[in-house]
Amino acid sequence: MYFTKTKRRVLAVSVIASATSLLTACQDDAANAGGHGGMPPAQVQTQAVSRTSVPFTIELPATLSGNKEVEVRARVAGIIESRNFEEGQQIQQGHSLFTLDLAPFKLEVEKAQAQLQAAKASVEQAKRERDRLEALKNERSVSKRDYDNASSAYDIAIANLASAKVALQNAELDLEYAHVKAPVSGIVGREFVSEGSYVQGPSVLLTELTETKTMRVRFGFSEREQLDMRQEVERGDLQLPTGQQFSVHLVMQNGSLYGQEGKVNFSDVRVNRYTGTSELQATIDNPNGELRPGQFVRVRLEGAVRNNAIVVPQRAVLDNGTGKFVYVAAQNEQGMTVALPAPVEVGEWVQLNGENAWVIKSGLKDGQPVIVEGMARIFFPGMPVQVSNQGA
Repeated sequence: MYFTKTKRRVLAVSVIASATSLLTACQDDAANAGGHGGMPPAQVQTQAVSRTSVPFTIELPATLSGNKEVEVRARVAGIIESRNFEEGQQIQQGHSLFTLDLAPFKLEVEKAQAQLQAAKASVEQAKRERDRLEALKNERSVSKRDYDNASSAYDIAIANLASAKVALQNAELDLEYAHVKAPVSGIVGREFVSEGSYVQGPSVLLTELTETKTMRVRFGFSEREQLDMRQEVERGDLQLPTGQQFSVHLVMQNGSLYGQEGKVNFSDVRVNRYTGTSELQATIDNPNGELRPGQFVRVRLEGAVRNNAIVVPQRAVLDNGTGKFVYVAAQNEQGMTVALPAPVEVGEWVQLNGENAWVIKSGLKDGQPVIVEGMARIFFPGMPVQVSNQGA
């Protein structure tokens, strides 16, 4: 079809006018629908701010150690004749770990026994002499000086007898110490000195023994956190367990929770000047040997209660890069319901009604409607929202 130049101009003007009218009509419809940039209100759900009591939990890094960690050393010097355990073996208290060459110690016992017999004979002889001179003294057949010498010799003989008994006990004790026995029950480590080696008594470490039926959990608690807790207790916002004996649960490296529960039984009064923390300790049963000395875990302290706490679901708290905030449903100047950001200071996580939640320390007031569902539909602060709490 062929159009003249004038007709083509008339047709172009008509098309432009029609498009302009259509675009204007669309914009007007969008404005009437949303009231703000043509965007319809976001469907959200809110939760009114209220106060409640929630468990207060502290989670800190910790290390494990055995309830008893013993360095095994020989009390006497000698040559190691035998090792009487397998490395890593579970040992009962009193079990023989090492045996030194017993011959020298047996000879010392025999020598001490002979000296004891000699001392007994000396006592008997000195007693007979004293008794004989005592009878003669009464008859004035001997001088008092001779009798006094005999009496003193008897006393010396008794003292020598006591010394000989002690020497025998010492020799027998050294013979007993030549059997190096386990002082506690536990798992024995590797040997540090082999059979045939000469050890110079307690100066040489033979092996180590660790009692693991009960484990010690050691962790540091910062001075700042303790001061904050103390102030919250004074205000009545926080209630600690009786005697500050927190219940203890262990979070393992893979995130699993250890099945046994422990108790805090020690808090050091000193503050480490390098780390600014004071050391706490808890004990926890380890019947199956799942826990090992030197393990790194996270300790979860439970038993305290935070009173009058404002708690919001974790999903409701957002982060804009400069801090955390929540959206609050509020009325703007035109009377429309819009989402306004409210900066908040958060505390710890808690479990409330089976879901994770944040404790809000500041930034919210009682009764404020916090948006807890539909935050993904809010594209900018002040966006219109429509609150629908059905199923909230």
